[in-house]
Amino acid sequence: MADIAIRKEGRAGRITLNRPQALNALTYQMCLEIDAALIAWRDDPEVALVLIDAEGTRAFCAGGDIAEMYATGTAGDYAYGRRFWHDEYRMNDRIAAYPKPVVSFLQGFTMGGGVGVGCHGSHRIVGETSQIAMPECGIGLVPDVGGSFILARAPGHLGAYVGTTGARLGPADAILVGFADLFVPEAGWEALKARLIVTGDPAEIVATPAPDGRLAAAQDEIDAHFGKPDLAAIAKALGASGTPFAAEALKALTRAAPLSAACTVAMIRRLGPVATLREALALEYRFTYRSMQHADFLEGIRAQIIDKDRNPRWRHAGPGAVPREDVDFMLAPLGDAELSFEED
Repeated sequence: MADIAIRKEGRAGRITLNRPQALNALTYQMCLEIDAALIAWRDDPEVALVLIDAEGTRAFCAGGDIAEMYATGTAGDYAYGRRFWHDEYRMNDRIAAYPKPVVSFLQGFTMGGGVGVGCHGSHRIVGETSQIAMPECGIGLVPDVGGSFILARAPGHLGAYVGTTGARLGPADAILVGFADLFVPEAGWEALKARLIVTGDPAEIVATPAPDGRLAAAQDEIDAHFGKPDLAAIAKALGASGTPFAAEALKALTRAAPLSAACTVAMIRRLGPVATLREALALEYRFTYRSMQHADFLEGIRAQIIDKDRNPRWRHAGPGAVPREDVDFMLAPLGDAELSFEED
């Protein structure tokens, strides 16, 4: 069975992730096939919109398939991972800039690489089971696939909170932070897809109010702590607070790779709400390009995925132990290796 189903139906170009047993984790080949389909349909008069969905109920896409990255990276070969990220980020940009509507249905978990596929289109639909997150700091990366772009534009300092703690967002919070647009009860999804296929018109989407989230009520406290200038100051403020929310956030923060979390805060501050997606992707690529050799990515994967001991040995002792020069190095320009968006 193919990992992805790409076809034209009615007025729609359809992309269906088809690895439900792996929570539809995104492989490099799937990235390439999505990008090729978008290029083919861009000027196809038969395709009025692109519809992206996934098989199974547990996940739209729970992230990228990183097994090959780990295998090659631990062997000292960083080229495969760099090529994967390079081509994936270009595909993410193509979705965001697409001249036709792109409608995504985000059931269950949408994390990491799934955000890159599902959260940059024109109509991003969530339902009752939706849980969106950027948990990359927990494996020694930073929120990438354009996630930093969304986080930098989030209200107040929600972006720094979500990006460093890996907080999971239900439908209302996903819409608040900027990962989704519309709540549609999942019982009506198949009928809605059928109408979109027939008409090719996203006006068919009728949204309803999402069930209440939790971040709106916590906004003031999040802003007070995560508005501090850097990771060390954020951790210090959380530790001094004494509230249950602050204790929970600090616990999540201390599970992150310190270098990753410090770079995430710096990236969000540097990008701000006016940066473009391409600027965000280029900044992310500077980190991921260096992540196997100079950061904690391989150790994070070992601890979480390979050995599963949940006891990573990070390069830095904690949130207050990351020198500014280490952050600056990870985010410095790559010269000739900078991410390019020119057509091959």
